[in-house]
Amino acid sequence: MLGLAAGVVALGAGLELVDRPVDVAADASAGTGPTGPAPTPAPTSTTATTTTSAPTSPTPPLPAAVPAPTGVITALPGQGNLLALTIDDGTSSEVVAAYTQFCADSGVRLTFFVNGVYRSWTDNAPALRPLVDSGQVLLANHTWSHPDVTTISSSALTDQITRNDAFLRSTYGAAPEPFFRPPYGHHNARTDRVAADLGHPTITLWEGSLSDSSVITEDFLLGQARLWFKPQHIVIGHANHPAVTHTYPQLLDIIHERALRTVTLADVFRAAP
Repeated sequence: MLGLAAGVVALGAGLELVDRPVDVAADASAGTGPTGPAPTPAPTSTTATTTTSAPTSPTPPLPAAVPAPTGVITALPGQGNLLALTIDDGTSSEVVAAYTQFCADSGVRLTFFVNGVYRSWTDNAPALRPLVDSGQVLLANHTWSHPDVTTISSSALTDQITRNDAFLRSTYGAAPEPFFRPPYGHHNARTDRVAADLGHPTITLWEGSLSDSSVITEDFLLGQARLWFKPQHIVIGHANHPAVTHTYPQLLDIIHERALRTVTLADVFRAAP
């Protein structure tokens, strides 16, 4: 697995070949962590030496979640230091397992956009579900088997979304979220309307990519992270190929150095009542 040190600072805390999503209907238009001061030695005397540690500052609360919009989002709202890591697909059970361990070891918060057809989501459910139950990891809908939704009928798209929702509910107890990520970022007014009618009105695209939907080098992936790990960005990656599993400490370093705080989409957006 990862072998991350047990003392990694916990942060309050998908990959397409392109760095920007394609909106078929219209252009989508789109350190250090928050720890307290270092321990301060107490005054010494000739008879005894005592060392005391200053208390660690608590992690400040997140801003209040805002209503999830109907339509396309590519970034998080407002100003701040939040980073939404969103990881797609899951063709590799080993990569999903490594991401799960990474979250457990580091406290990173992220959103998986799941294709339930892949065995990875069943294989890793025992380890992943506690993180889902706690809210550290969010599971959202990426269709059942990753078709280009602009090329299939509305009834076929309905089946893709509802089947995936049923899988997430039965395997993880996860209620359907408002978020829907169309494979490849391809969508149009018709597909958006079908998704909204099924309870997924927020078409979730991205403002940066690790560009790892195909096989890439670790150095290239880290270059993408340095380019796109920025405040209020939604960044897409994929749980498909092993390069990312060798870069978790360096990804944490980038997050810490930039004083970013990872969040799930549900940390920032709340579903309509």
